[in-house]
Amino acid sequence: MKKFTVINEGFTCENCGEINPKAEKTCRNHCRKCLYSKHVDLKYPGDRMSQCLGTMTPVFVELDKKKGWMITHKCVECGEEKRNKAGSDDNLDLLSSMIFEQNKKTYEHSRGQKIGEKHL
Repeated sequence: MKKFTVINEGFTCENCGEINPKAEKTCRNHCRKCLYSKHVDLKYPGDRMSQCLGTMTPVFVELDKKKGWMITHKCVECGEEKRNKAGSDDNLDLLSSMIFEQNKKTYEHSRGQKIGEKHL
């Protein structure tokens, strides 16, 4: 049984300074502009028990069949990774560029190319 404490509050991003309002239909857990998060939860979403409080950088975006677009964040302090659902008002340009770069790396790897090397 998973636990989930609903905490939906606005915040100012510690990475870029964006003022993030409350989310409309879910809980906001990352910046809508730069997609960065903060390591505040320990075991369950909303528990606010983490002592780390490190910045969590967005490192991966993937499509989940049930939840939609998911962003994986990695803590720069302790290395823990957590998946969070992308918000409807998230920066689509940044999400798209992350997906493009991931696909580009996968394609180049499948062709045996080094990253950035052009295929002739």
